[in-house]
Amino acid sequence: MTAGRGRAAACVLAAFFLGLSLLAWLKEADRESESERRRLEQFPELSAEAAVSGEFMEAFENYALDQFPWRDAFRSLKAFFVFYVYGQKDNHGIYVEDGYAARMEYPLREEAVCRAAERFSHVCRTYMEDTEVSLYFCVIPDKNCFLAGQGGHLSMDYDAFYQLIREKTGYMQFIDITRLLAPEDYYKTDIHWRQERLVGVAREIAAGMGVRLEAEYEARTLDRPFYGVYYGQSALPLQAERLQYLTNRLLEQCTVYDFQNGKWMAVYDMEKAYGRDPYEMFLSGPLPLLRIENPAAPADKELILFRDSFGSSLAPLLAEGYASVTLVDIRYIHPDLLGRYLQFHDQDVLFLYSVPVLNQGEAMK
Repeated sequence: MTAGRGRAAACVLAAFFLGLSLLAWLKEADRESESERRRLEQFPELSAEAAVSGEFMEAFENYALDQFPWRDAFRSLKAFFVFYVYGQKDNHGIYVEDGYAARMEYPLREEAVCRAAERFSHVCRTYMEDTEVSLYFCVIPDKNCFLAGQGGHLSMDYDAFYQLIREKTGYMQFIDITRLLAPEDYYKTDIHWRQERLVGVAREIAAGMGVRLEAEYEARTLDRPFYGVYYGQSALPLQAERLQYLTNRLLEQCTVYDFQNGKWMAVYDMEKAYGRDPYEMFLSGPLPLLRIENPAAPADKELILFRDSFGSSLAPLLAEGYASVTLVDIRYIHPDLLGRYLQFHDQDVLFLYSVPVLNQGEAMK
């Protein structure tokens, strides 16, 4: 009787996996994963060369993993067991502490940090020597900086990180904002900080550059739930959030020029606010070169901001003090091309980068 039940269970299990295999072959391949915000692997091109070299099977394995039936459901089931049954602290480097999802930033990658600092130095040597620019540097701490110690999660040596990056950028004036930030200044399901909590941060950074900001803002709430990047990556049923953005008459008068696409746009891209990643509503997301123009500026003062995606939500709050704020992302434009678009003379120049980007300095062109 026991042997019969065993054979029946084995047959049911075999039929289940056979059915999954057939479904994987027969179903139309999904183009993207909405929860993970990335493109999924498509069926690889078969050729004799790819088959012999093993490239086809490697690509096919990635395709099979991405196109597995009910993939999101199985990912959620796995994450549930990892966190709540096996008691592990993280799932693929993502953990949840006090309701905040965060990615472990570990270890300190000194070579990558030095690479980022070298690219900054290259920009300054190439364009700013023998000019009257004022150079500033500011680091944006990630959530892991505040949360990792509470739950015993792996974390880089932040003191060593700050010492290293400050040594490598010692020719710039450092503006420290760490004391102004706490976990609640970040989204619970996303890597980024919340714009509605950054007015004090913007004023501190501006003051460090000799600029006074006094504007008041109205906080508006997007009428759709916000699920950040960690919602999909963690595969956990995290609670949706609300995304707010700050506006006033000054920001409504500002215009933004997109050098890549050759067009003018508003500070907030409401079409992207209802797209795959609502955070991209801030200055239309990851664009290499933008310029915010403020017609109501009290003086003809310019800021050039070298930044990553965190700068998209902060830059509008700095616009009050400048006639123009030019944003440069050297992850998407090579520094050697900047001379085609920018002239450096007596502007304020701020390098504003988050810890995760600096710790992955090879992303800089």
